[in-house]
Amino acid sequence: MKQSDPTPQGVKHSNKNWICQETNDMKKTLIAAAAIAMAAFLGTAVAAGDAAAGKAKFAVCAGCHGPTGAGNEALKYPKLAGRDAAFVAEQLRAFKSGARDNATMKAMTAGLNEADMDNLAAYVATLK
Repeated sequence: MKQSDPTPQGVKHSNKNWICQETNDMKKTLIAAAAIAMAAFLGTAVAAGDAAAGKAKFAVCAGCHGPTGAGNEALKYPKLAGRDAAFVAEQLRAFKSGARDNATMKAMTAGLNEADMDNLAAYVATLK
């Protein structure tokens, strides 16, 4: 039984070389995709903030989230203690950009720059 050849008419090749080339192209694509995914993950997973600087900024946050980041269930303010820095930084940026819709947090993050958000995230990551 002869296998059909997907090569366009008039193009000469050996099936073995065509299959090897296709496999190599697929491997290169998968390696490139994995490298891009790792770079993206590592870029967001590391919040290089200064926890001491973040502690000073957290005083405002403590009004709703509590001085230990325990949150306030009755008022629907979430617990921050125990969250990792990358998650907190991502959420702060989402509130600031409007990707997360919350008028209070949008106002709270409006005056924060990138370093402030990283510093706050680093401090929150110390709360247990």
